[in-house]
Amino acid sequence: MDYGNDKGARIYTPLILKIYDFWVLGISNSHAWRCSTEDILLNHFRQNMAEKHLDIGVGTGYYIAHTRDNSNNITLMDLNQNSLSSATERIGSHRIHHALKHDILRQLPDGEKGQYDSVSMYYLLHCLRGDMHKKAVAIEHASQALTPDGTLHGATILGKGVEHNRLGRYLMKIYNKKGIFCNLADSYEELETILERYFAKVTIQQHGVVAVFTATGKIGGNASN
Repeated sequence: MDYGNDKGARIYTPLILKIYDFWVLGISNSHAWRCSTEDILLNHFRQNMAEKHLDIGVGTGYYIAHTRDNSNNITLMDLNQNSLSSATERIGSHRIHHALKHDILRQLPDGEKGQYDSVSMYYLLHCLRGDMHKKAVAIEHASQALTPDGTLHGATILGKGVEHNRLGRYLMKIYNKKGIFCNLADSYEELETILERYFAKVTIQQHGVVAVFTATGKIGGNASN
C-alpha cells in the first residue's frame, strides 16, 4: 500500500535541514504557530523523555540534542535518511542505539514492539496524509512500541477550529498545497479522540495553534494506572 508520506519526507534535503532550526523552530514557531520552541516544546520533551526512548520524525535531532541527561539508549525512526543521518550526528552516535528508516503508518518490526519507556512525535502528525482518523494508525503503532507504563508525547499543528494569523494562514496554504502538511481538517477534538482510543490517560494543551500532548496507560497494555 502506498501511504504517500514519502512526498512530505523528501523535502528534508541536506540544505533544508541546515535552515530547519532557524525557520521552523525559530521564525515559524514564534510568529506563525505562536508556540515557543524552548519554553513550550523543548520543556515538554524534557519532562517526558524516559531512559529508553523512540523518536519518530526526527527532524534535525534538536530536542534530543538539548535533552542530554535523560537517555543514551535512543532509537530514531524516520522516512528520510538525510534526517536520520543529520540527527545522529547532532545527538552523538554514542547515544543512538539504532536509526530505523521506516514509515510509522506501516506495521512496526516485531523487535520494536513493547520496547520503549517513551515515544515522541513532534510535528509529525500534521505531515501525514489523510484526516485524523486515517492518521490514527500512527498513534496505534506508537502505542505498540511502548512498554505498558510508557508515555507517548508530542505536538502537532492544528488546521481546524483554531485561529491562524496572517503568516500562519499563508504558510498553511503553501505547505498543504505542496504536500508538506496535510492538516486542514486536523482539530483538537479529533486528536483527543484518536489518542483516547489507544490510551487511558490523555492530556492536551493548546499553545497558539499547536496541540501539545501526552498519553499514558496504553489500552491493552496492562499498565498499572
